[in-house]
Amino acid sequence: MTNEIQLNTENRVINKDFIGKVTALEQEMLNSDLPGIVKGNSDSFPLTHSFSDGVYIREMFMAKGGFVIGKLHKYNHTWFLLKGELEVATEDGVNHYIAPCYVNAPCGTKRVIHAIEDSIFINVHANPHNITDIETLEKELVCDSYEDYEEYKLLNK
Repeated sequence: MTNEIQLNTENRVINKDFIGKVTALEQEMLNSDLPGIVKGNSDSFPLTHSFSDGVYIREMFMAKGGFVIGKLHKYNHTWFLLKGELEVATEDGVNHYIAPCYVNAPCGTKRVIHAIEDSIFINVHANPHNITDIETLEKELVCDSYEDYEEYKLLNK
């Protein structure tokens, strides 16, 4: 089991090789000065935020050919592909999705997403405290690193 690491209380195991590769790719992109690499929210991948009682909906448009490294979510959630076609890499491998479809995503999953066609991608998260400040809500829903996620899971057993 040298290539595996326990990450959550559901005993889900994530491959250390995937963690290393996605972390290195993300760091290389964050350190890059290339104009095509976008860091954080931007006009290149516009976000729309919507709220219902207890629910946060985050919609992103992805242009054909675009890549996104997703955030590391603290909680299980569901994502929908409303339009387009995506390839999504996780520690479980690469999956191909054609709209319309949805996926129940487990917590602790980081995704590398490639838009094969212009796509509309939506994450739906529980928001039991009805937080509407996006910065505060992101702190509630995501971790910045696998180490932060491991610490979060240990503190919230």
